[in-house]
Amino acid sequence: MYFVRPIATILAIAGLFAILTALSGQASVAEEALRFVSLKKSEVNLRTGPGKRYPIEWIYQRRGLPVEITAEFENWRRVRDAQGTVGWMHRSLLSGRRTAMVMEVERLFRHQPQEDAPGAFRAAAGVLVEIITCDSAWCQVALSKTTAWTRQKGLWGVYPGEKIK
Repeated sequence: MYFVRPIATILAIAGLFAILTALSGQASVAEEALRFVSLKKSEVNLRTGPGKRYPIEWIYQRRGLPVEITAEFENWRRVRDAQGTVGWMHRSLLSGRRTAMVMEVERLFRHQPQEDAPGAFRAAAGVLVEIITCDSAWCQVALSKTTAWTRQKGLWGVYPGEKIK
């Protein structure tokens, strides 16, 4: 009887602590492993915070543009673009389709994943390609109806050494 009150108090404090911890976890921004996605629509708003009440900071007008997810909060994703601009987008505006942007002034895409393979086409900085597969060094991509290979390095939308099937 003498120990019932302290034990009950300890259990009540532990329960309150668990509830407060759970609530604070829901209210915080969860940092995720970084990953690339692309814009699903041809017009997507980038907001200053995770919700429609936050002002629009930028309007993207390029369907398929690759962005990197750096955090999430409920249905909102914090993203970063190739220029380093960071903001929030609703997840319904993002697609799991993998694309990449050429970051070099000009890039030669080849018929095979080899440095001495014949060229298939050239692309300038800013050109978007759809990623078909990557083996950690080379990516097979599509531009219009043409497929070709290129080194992963110098593409925004795929991590160095990343494998994509």
